[in-house]
Amino acid sequence: QALMAIYDNCNSLHTNAYDEAVTAPTEESVRRAVAIQLIITKELGLAKNENALQGSFIMEELTDLVEEAVLSELENLDARGGVLGAMETQYQRGKIQDESMLYEEGKHDGTLPIIGVNTFLNPNAGEYKAPEVITRASKAEKEGQIKNLEAFRRRNKAKAPAALKKLQRAAQTGGNIFAELMETVRYASLGEITGALYEIGGRYRRNM
Repeated sequence: QALMAIYDNCNSLHTNAYDEAVTAPTEESVRRAVAIQLIITKELGLAKNENALQGSFIMEELTDLVEEAVLSELENLDARGGVLGAMETQYQRGKIQDESMLYEEGKHDGTLPIIGVNTFLNPNAGEYKAPEVITRASKAEKEGQIKNLEAFRRRNKAKAPAALKKLQRAAQTGGNIFAELMETVRYASLGEITGALYEIGGRYRRNM
């Protein structure tokens, strides 16, 4: 909403704190509300050119830059023998690592401003405490799932081989593998299905 107001050339802008409706805003909620405007004006970059959604220079320029960068990468892949050829030399992996390094360096030296991370920091913020992980399964839950899998395999021991054979035939003859999978999962586990497809299609191994 704030971005749309800025794009519509508003004269002034107020972003509400999330607790304004029920109480006097706290410092935390006010800082978050102000951060919305800071992100738009200092980090996003799309408010640095007027009328951004009305055929402005910035949209044309950004579109050209993206198209040029995409074409350059496609040419780099083509020069290396396509996607599979580039994978042999770990080109894609190297590019991802390089871009990640550039991002981390920019974040740490401030050349890439990130509101609340390396600029406009809260001077009163205490030591950061990571939230407790609430999705990790307990040992009992893991053991219970293993027992469920073993029971599933015992129940479907007689039907699983035939279901896996049908899946393999669909894969080999160009059939609808997804439709066949909907039936296969009734009798075979993910590991069994994966193994069956490896048998007929092989398994990709990256050259080191």
